[in-house]
Amino acid sequence: MLEEVERWLATRSWSVADRPLRQILAAKQRTGQTVSVVLPALNEEETVGDIVTAIRRDLVEGAPLVDEIVVVDSASTDRTSEVAAAAGARVVHRDEILPRLPAVPGKGEVLWRSLLVTRGDVVCFVDADLREFSSDFVTGIVGPLLTEPGVDLVKAMYDRPLTVSDGRASGTASAGQGGRVTELMARPLLNLHWPQLAGFVQPLGGEYAARRSLLEQLPFPVGYGVELGMLVDALHLVGLDALAQVDVGVRRHRHQDGQALGRMAAAIYRTAQLRLARGHLVRPLLTQFERGEDGFEPRTYSVDTEERPPMAEIAEYAARKVA
Repeated sequence: MLEEVERWLATRSWSVADRPLRQILAAKQRTGQTVSVVLPALNEEETVGDIVTAIRRDLVEGAPLVDEIVVVDSASTDRTSEVAAAAGARVVHRDEILPRLPAVPGKGEVLWRSLLVTRGDVVCFVDADLREFSSDFVTGIVGPLLTEPGVDLVKAMYDRPLTVSDGRASGTASAGQGGRVTELMARPLLNLHWPQLAGFVQPLGGEYAARRSLLEQLPFPVGYGVELGMLVDALHLVGLDALAQVDVGVRRHRHQDGQALGRMAAAIYRTAQLRLARGHLVRPLLTQFERGEDGFEPRTYSVDTEERPPMAEIAEYAARKVA
């Protein structure tokens, strides 16, 4: 590990307990900054309501930390929107944001569009499939942005126990095996090509917060590559010392099957590849296999390659800021 990263781990890696809520609230009042929490959601009716309820109860009504909770519904076919709204979130449908630009499927697409429907100086992203959610996730990653002027982006770090379909931990032997794509794809990529980012415990985690002034300058990969792309681009734009991470404990969520993880890994690799050598590209397709009546049959999928430009370049966003 680089000496620079060892120093960074000592100075930019914290615990949620390092900043009591009263300290964060005092900094918010002193600086006058506002906070938006965004939940990108696709068919998450089982979990989105509990997450919104916890944030509203603890950080809107219990303490004035969060100024708005926005759920961006990515064409859900279940009751995600109704459940989120009933819990107290403002629900916006992905396709209603920037309608002149047809939406494409993908988490990054939703996060990018969320900048147009939120106002906070600090934007906090939280995945909508978390179970046993604690509002510490929000206070942990928002806190440094309110108390440390030199920090621009904060990732959550946590244990990720691998869970089975009924939601129970699958055993102590699998306690740290929830981040399979992280360990098999993202961490090797970062260590080999961006060693300054080797200190991030959960580089692909979906819980992170950043200053709007940074987010609006970043391109957003539309799919699963958004977290890796954002880290790499932020490193180049603001430097390692402007990035940080906070330990918030344990993250429990729904896990995907092996083939879905393969598609995720391919998208992440493609995101890295674009940043390593633009213009020297390989075919953005992934072939997987399923057993059929006549043996193994190939299934070929396209890999997310499209990216949205920095939000600061979108005319509607610039017009909104003037207004």
